[in-house]
Amino acid sequence: MNRNLVFIASALLLWGFGEGMFFNFIPIYLDTQFLLSKSEIGLILGLFGFSMAITHIPAGRLADRLGRRPLLIFAWLLGLVATLLIGLARTLPLFLVGFFAYGLTAFVSSPLSSYVTAARGKWSVGTALALTTATFSTGMVFGPVTGGWIGDHYGMRIIFLVATGIFAVSNLFMISIEKQPIDYHDPSDPPPSLRTNRRLLGFLALLAFAVFAMYLAIPLTPNFLKSVRGLSLSETGVVLTAGALGNALLAIFLSRLKPRAGFLIAQGLVAIFPLAIWLGGSLPFFAFGYFLLGGFRAARPMAMAQARELVHESQMGLTYGIMETVNAVIFIVSPPLAGLLFDQNPLLIYQLSVSLIAVSILVSALYFTRRGKHA
Repeated sequence: MNRNLVFIASALLLWGFGEGMFFNFIPIYLDTQFLLSKSEIGLILGLFGFSMAITHIPAGRLADRLGRRPLLIFAWLLGLVATLLIGLARTLPLFLVGFFAYGLTAFVSSPLSSYVTAARGKWSVGTALALTTATFSTGMVFGPVTGGWIGDHYGMRIIFLVATGIFAVSNLFMISIEKQPIDYHDPSDPPPSLRTNRRLLGFLALLAFAVFAMYLAIPLTPNFLKSVRGLSLSETGVVLTAGALGNALLAIFLSRLKPRAGFLIAQGLVAIFPLAIWLGGSLPFFAFGYFLLGGFRAARPMAMAQARELVHESQMGLTYGIMETVNAVIFIVSPPLAGLLFDQNPLLIYQLSVSLIAVSILVSALYFTRRGKHA
C-alpha cells in the first residue's frame, strides 16, 4: 500500500468515527429537538438526498479534468464547517443549512473512488474500493455507541461538536495526500459517449432498482427502534455499532469475491435486515439485522468495479459521479415514501422492502447471466 492510500485510510477511519457518532441519530434529533412528524422528517431526509444528488456528476467531471486532490480537500473542509454549524444551531432553519451543506459533501464519492482506483497499484478495483468502505466503516464501529452514550449523558447537541473536533484531525491526513496525473484519451480515437453506452445504461437501471429496494427500510429505522421498539439512545447506539462492524467486515469479505457474485450476495444479506427489524423482538435481533445491513455499503464497490469494466479510464470520474447520482436520487425518493408508510403502519416499510429485494436479486441474477453470455 502506498503512502497516499495510508493517508486516505486514516482520514476515512476518523471521518467514519465522527460521522458514526451523529448521522444515524439525526432523525431522532429532528423528532425530539424540533418536534417534527415522521412525514416531515422523511421529507427533510429526502431534501438531504437532493443536496447529495446535485453535486456528483459535476464533481466527477471536474475530477477527470482538474484532478482529484483539490476536490477531496474541499469536501473535507466543507464537512468540517457544516458539522460545526449543525452543532451550534439552535433553530431548525440554521440546523437545516448545516445539514444540507453536509449533504453537499457527498460529491467526494466519485473523486475519492477514482483517486483510490488510480492509486491501487496491483490491487483489483474491487479490493481497492473496498478499502475505503472498510476503513470508513471501521471508524463507524465506535461512533454510534460513543454518540449514544454522549447523547444520553450530555445531550445530542454535544455529539455534533465532538464530531467536529474529530473531523479537524481527519482533515490533516487528507491534505497530506499527493496530486495524481490527469488521465486523457487519444483525441484521434475517443471512447464511446456514456450516453450511448448501452451496457453501462442497462447496468445503471439495474443498480437504481437494487439500491431503492435495499435503502427503503433504512432511513426511519432509528425512529422505529426508539418509538415502536422502545430502545434508548445508548441501546440504539449498540445496534448501529453492530451495523458499522458489519459494514467493515462484509466489505472485506465480499471484496475477495468476483464483483457480480459479491453484488448478489450483498443484496441477500441486506434482505435479512428488514426481516430482523420487523419480526425481531429484542436487541440481539436488531443488532444482527444491522450487522447484515453492512451488505448495503459493501455492494457499492462491487457495483463500481463492474461499471469500471464498461468505460475508458478518462471517463472513470464521470462514471462514478453518475453512479453516485443514481444512488442520491434514490436517497431523495425513499425517505418521504418511508415517512408516509410509517405514518400509516410502521411495519409496511419492512414488508415492502423484503419483497422488493427478493425481486431485485432475481432481476440481477438474470441480468448477469444474460450479460455473461454476451461478454
